[in-house]
Amino acid sequence: MAPPHFLLVSYPAQGHINPTLRLAKRLIQTGAQVTFVTTVYAQRRMVKPLSVCGLSFAPFSDGYDDGCENKDNLHHVLSEIKRQGTLKLTELVLECADQGRPVACIVYTMIFDWAQEVARRVQVLSAYFWNQATTVFDIYYYYFNGYGDEVRNKSIDPSSSIELPGLEPLFTSRDLPSFLLSSNKLTFVLESFQKNFEALSQDENPKVLLNTFDALEPKALRALDKLKLIGIGPLIPSAFLDAKDPTDISFGGDPFQGSTDYIEWLNSKPKSSVIYISFGSLAILSKPQMEEIACERDDSTLVFPIGGFDPSIIGMFCDALWVEFNLGEHGLWVPVVAFPQGTDQATNAKLITDMWKTGIRVWVNEEGMVERDEIKMCLEIVMGDGERAEGLRRNAEKWKELAREAMKNGGMSDNNLKAFVDEVGQKL
Repeated sequence: MAPPHFLLVSYPAQGHINPTLRLAKRLIQTGAQVTFVTTVYAQRRMVKPLSVCGLSFAPFSDGYDDGCENKDNLHHVLSEIKRQGTLKLTELVLECADQGRPVACIVYTMIFDWAQEVARRVQVLSAYFWNQATTVFDIYYYYFNGYGDEVRNKSIDPSSSIELPGLEPLFTSRDLPSFLLSSNKLTFVLESFQKNFEALSQDENPKVLLNTFDALEPKALRALDKLKLIGIGPLIPSAFLDAKDPTDISFGGDPFQGSTDYIEWLNSKPKSSVIYISFGSLAILSKPQMEEIACERDDSTLVFPIGGFDPSIIGMFCDALWVEFNLGEHGLWVPVVAFPQGTDQATNAKLITDMWKTGIRVWVNEEGMVERDEIKMCLEIVMGDGERAEGLRRNAEKWKELAREAMKNGGMSDNNLKAFVDEVGQKL
């Protein structure tokens, strides 16, 4: 029997491309073949695309091959991606069949509900790849399935608690994904999420692959009876997880050539003496907020890209909470000062502080600003030698070991992915 052939269709943003490429590599390690599909622009930005036997690329043009300068035009861009992507994906499935490489399953990322429509039309299996926390997925599911009014009504009052079946802890409006709040201006993004969930409801046997592991979110992975949620993560390079392959340090989709000039200087620093500050590539902080942050920078605080240094020098994150970093994307299983900026980050902050207990969250003043004294206090707590800081470090180390257990050969996430591939293969 020929190995199953997967089409992985990724939204053209780095936070989607990285874990999807990692998923591609994991699928190939099971013996599968993978074709990676994204836009021409996203493909061109990869300075050194992942190159492994069994992986091919099939980019499509959305009409913005050189990028889109007008960020206010995102709604139109998404419409063009859907129109052109639907045509490309349909053609690709037919071409692969003619070439003797029939597609067994289409795996698609969030916002790309049209990929599931293509799969249904050409009678190919599909699976939804969710690269945020499972808890965030469940919150959206409940919002679109009977709990929308409750979430909207209670989110008006910051003190009101929102309880959702099977999930813990309780949430308030400050813990919800920003797309669910009345202040959300990107309503079309929420509509895209809703279409994703509607597409899943039309699937006879809906499957969702999640970049998490069972020990991290056990209740969230089992909260929904109508969907099969499969934890297959954390999807991070081997060098930053189990160190079995020290050369495996990149996802393969980096949009720039990293500098190494700072490595020697960083490696000269004492253990746990450097603070890594990251707000992601999409966050836009106001000038006053940047000034508040800058006031707390000293010799132990540095903003830098990751790669090639001894991770033991890192003492903590000051982070906007992309989930890949929360799961130790670069092997930096250290305490976090949660500084959420939007999308899923507020929920991640809630999980980090109340569930995983690996960090603390900054408090925002009435003007929406995090003041320098608040930043200083949080840094001192997390970087200190007190019992609280030690507890955060112990918890971070605990999740690191559990993640390694999940991803090792025969671990829960490893077995989950292999079982998924086997099930797809049996449908051929």
